[in-house]
Amino acid sequence: MSRVGAEAVNAGVIDQLEAMSIRGLRRMFSPTQQQFVFRVRRTADGVVQEGLSLRYTAISVLGLARRRQQAERALAGQALDLVSERMLLEAASSQNLGDVALSLWAADEVGASAAALEPVFRQLVSLAPADRAHPVVELAWTLSALSDARSISDAALRDAVAARLMSSFNPASKLFPHVVGGTPTARSHVSCFADIIYPIQALAKYASAARSQQALDMSSACAGHLCSQQGEAGQWWWHYDYRTGDVLERYPVYAIHQDAMGPMGLRALGEAGGLDCSAAIRKGMEWLLAAPELNGASLIDRDADLIWRKVARREPNKLVRYMQSGLARVHPSLRVPAVDAVFPAGAIDYEDRPYHLGWLLYAWSTPHTVAGPLSGARE
Repeated sequence: MSRVGAEAVNAGVIDQLEAMSIRGLRRMFSPTQQQFVFRVRRTADGVVQEGLSLRYTAISVLGLARRRQQAERALAGQALDLVSERMLLEAASSQNLGDVALSLWAADEVGASAAALEPVFRQLVSLAPADRAHPVVELAWTLSALSDARSISDAALRDAVAARLMSSFNPASKLFPHVVGGTPTARSHVSCFADIIYPIQALAKYASAARSQQALDMSSACAGHLCSQQGEAGQWWWHYDYRTGDVLERYPVYAIHQDAMGPMGLRALGEAGGLDCSAAIRKGMEWLLAAPELNGASLIDRDADLIWRKVARREPNKLVRYMQSGLARVHPSLRVPAVDAVFPAGAIDYEDRPYHLGWLLYAWSTPHTVAGPLSGARE
């Protein structure tokens, strides 16, 4: 963790984070497996790699595809096309809709041919995204992939997935659920930040591809509500009540939401002609650079070329979020009293995952505008 002074908060901060992301991704790549790891974690012996992840490989490839000149540095000298080919081989037999959709999207972005994408596309179709129960995040990724794809075109499937996603939107709360279809559970009323921002992005992309004003209006309505709930210091809160739109539990605040996922979804909306959320994007970036929960310090670790995962409450076993969701299930207005005093925020999760840096590269691949200079920036 580092403390970021006002002198570092200038219009070039995005460029600095992008350069750091290339170096950080190199720390997360396994050359022997031609995949990105699940995470790196700080230990007493230094930063160590753990696991492998097809999903995180696809997201990293998607971000690196927008940075072709720097990609080989992140891949230990290997070609992005070769890593993409290895990714497609695994995705063609994956039973996870999200992994398949992301791999299709990423490989198309790299420039794979229709013939190379066809086995993965067939696998995506077999998983019935427009019919079966799926996490809303995975439906959103599928819609983004189908809306962006240049080598694969299936307007009927794209439109069906869009209709499925839009049918889950709650116009009262202006939110999307955690899962579309399936059996209700005790936590069906809980939507997380990811359940909101990925549909915003997907519907913005679909609106541009299909010329859908309905999709653009829905994406804008959702984004407007999300921005209205943003923390005073720019925090993107974690859990929301799908029934009412209220924040259920604020923490953890994830770094990726502040500099990658939030900007990515909201910038996509602006680029599609929807609601301008650039001021909220700027506020979110300001929190990352100087978090009040950390007394003005930052999760950005310039020495390690990593951004630590989150600031959480000092609590045992995610206790508060389970208590908050349980009380809200009894009645939407019920919350744990004095929660900030009993379980204050300030605990740092010293891990980073490649999807964070991949999405950061993707989010800022178009011109860097954040509604003027960040606070404290030099003119």
